[in-house]
Amino acid sequence: MALDSKVGIGGNVVDVDASEALTEIPQNRTLIAGKLTENTPVKAVAVEGLRTVEDVFEHYDPQITVNFEDKEGGVVNEDLKFSNLGDFGKKGIIGNSDFLQGLEIESDQHLKIIKQLKTNKVLKQALQNPEAKESLISTIDALIAELSAAK
Repeated sequence: MALDSKVGIGGNVVDVDASEALTEIPQNRTLIAGKLTENTPVKAVAVEGLRTVEDVFEHYDPQITVNFEDKEGGVVNEDLKFSNLGDFGKKGIIGNSDFLQGLEIESDQHLKIIKQLKTNKVLKQALQNPEAKESLISTIDALIAELSAAK
């Protein structure tokens, strides 16, 4: 074995000094490849002059229509557009979707409520006492009615 190579996954010899700027995917990661454009080209076309990742995104303009299901079982269609590699992460996908942003806000609110239910001693005691619990529920209902009327 040459000094400028190493043993990779499966015992394969991998040259360390490769001219490509690609790295191996760590074993604890998963690579997902999928179609990111609606139109499949009839014939493969070699495109020259794309020097950076940004050039590739600008040329191909990857986007896909995704169907989300809301709470009532209805379908929400959204077009997700990808302009850089960061758009493929959790924050990037959520940032490109109004529907997912709404779900994230709702999830954050639920987590805050759960935290209050676990840590707020006064609230815990109020929920254990039936009279205090009913009073709390009627107060929350009154606040919801007031906020609904303000719309």
